[in-house]
Amino acid sequence: MRIAQVAPLAESVPPKLYGGTERVVAILSDELVRLGHDVTLFASGDSQTAADLVPVWPEALRLNPACIDPLAPHLLMLEEVVKRAGRFDIVHFHISQFHFPVARRMTVPHVTTLHGRLDIPELPPLYAEFVDIPVVSISDAQREPLPDAGWAGTVYHGLPLDLLRFQPRPGGYLAFLGRISREKRPDRAIAIATACGQPLKIAAKVDPADRAYFESEIRHLLSHPLVEFIGEINEEQKNDFLGGASALLFPIDWPEPFGLVMIEALACGVPVVAFRGGSVTEVVDHNVTGFVVDSIEEAIDATRNVGRLSRQACRATFERRFSATRMAEDYLDVYQAQLASRLTDATMVTGAA
Repeated sequence: MRIAQVAPLAESVPPKLYGGTERVVAILSDELVRLGHDVTLFASGDSQTAADLVPVWPEALRLNPACIDPLAPHLLMLEEVVKRAGRFDIVHFHISQFHFPVARRMTVPHVTTLHGRLDIPELPPLYAEFVDIPVVSISDAQREPLPDAGWAGTVYHGLPLDLLRFQPRPGGYLAFLGRISREKRPDRAIAIATACGQPLKIAAKVDPADRAYFESEIRHLLSHPLVEFIGEINEEQKNDFLGGASALLFPIDWPEPFGLVMIEALACGVPVVAFRGGSVTEVVDHNVTGFVVDSIEEAIDATRNVGRLSRQACRATFERRFSATRMAEDYLDVYQAQLASRLTDATMVTGAA
């Protein structure tokens, strides 16, 4: 199958540091190539991929302080996709709803994975208008704010089995990995760890939009002797950081669409203590690969008891449910369904004529 993957330009594919969407696009593109498909990736020029790369902008935008208008490179990319669209059997977009007006007018089949939160008041009228655009959710929970969108399937994220090593013995600390933001609740992680008397290592980036929150509500908490703030880490550092933890703390306060870090932890054999919200109950098997909690008190109790969970069971669950191959095969099923639907529509039009 000839497949186009269209990635955001904020990060390279894969990202040099933090970046969930671009990491998923990188893994999916490489796995589709490994499975024998002809894949073209539209992304920044500093991307590394087994697919054919169309470098629509020289470098990723987030780490380039000279970038003033990120919309302009994305418009150029969209125009390049449209110019080349006839070369593909299907175009797979990962750029939110930016391309909807153009995609509606494309003759080639397409599908869009929605990677972000959808509980935003401006979205229902938009998706009511573009109900004909086939979209894929990354969890069933993600769909709840937009039940009538053009859902074509749910595909959970996946990782290569050899990306992160299984580490059978826990280290002596808890881990928090991601972003310093209000919805990720690093303050909860600090409260849980200090109540348990366990060291907490925080590996997280601080986006400009979250800088005020970090300075006013988080920075002073980092002076606690049990808390170590590492900052943003890269892919190579992630294995030792996660694998050495006794548990990953995932104390979210928002409807998490998926939470890639949860399956990264499971890949290392690390159980997850997560607050209920969004996709959490679809990813974490309560009392098997971690604990799903509803309060700080429950989280403290769960963290004190993670030692009774099997790290081998965490890794086995990751291999069974969250591999890159499973993700790619699920997307191939979505692609085939879109191709069949387009063929059916064409046949009906021909028959009517």
